Amino acid sequence: MATNQAAETALLKAAEIIEEQLDGEIDRLDKMGTDDIEKLREQRLKAMKDKAKKQQELVVKGHGTYREMPSEKDFFQEVKDTEFVLIHFFRPSTMRCDIVDKHLAILAAKHIETKFLKVNVEKFPFLVERLKIRVLPTIVPFVKGSVGEYLIGFELLGNRDDFSTDVMEWRLGVLGVIEYSGNLLEPPTDKKPASRIQIKPKTIRNRDPNSSDSDEYN
Repeated sequence: MATNQAAETALLKAAEIIEEQLDGEIDRLDKMGTDDIEKLREQRLKAMKDKAKKQQELVVKGHGTYREMPSEKDFFQEVKDTEFVLIHFFRPSTMRCDIVDKHLAILAAKHIETKFLKVNVEKFPFLVERLKIRVLPTIVPFVKGSVGEYLIGFELLGNRDDFSTDVMEWRLGVLGVIEYSGNLLEPPTDKKPASRIQIKPKTIRNRDPNSSDSDEYN
């Protein structure tokens, strides 16, 4: 009984505090004169213009689209002076890389703050070795020039091939490579039934050249 009373008292106190805060905010808005409202409007307009200008500058630097890097010499230039960079290491014959491409193309247009790139491992042997890429697909995030935690395969995406773009977006938010507006502590609900298709990674040295499954480096 005492515990229930304490809980009710705490809830009432919290409600009173919230009510006081709302009353204070309403009172502040009521007391604002025409000049104050105009100043607030100008501040918000300036913030919107600044954001639009920043996005335009990022688009000029290659943000807003999902594209393939042509050569290894372009790597440092692409990552240099860019706060958020995401690189998908892929192989054209790997089916799961195609799945990743579909989601990243959508998210690249949504998250202008991040540069979305892809790298064909067959053309970037030095970078693959330096970053120790062993399994495809692998997504490598760069935040302020530093390498973050890799997203390898689909295990952290629900361990299924038909995961949603929302799930991919959430996971990239957890990695800190995009500005995610949702709850990072809980993944979005995926209403689709889990795929029954189980694709096991294959060793590249022994893999079937016609296979479209995930690849694993040795």
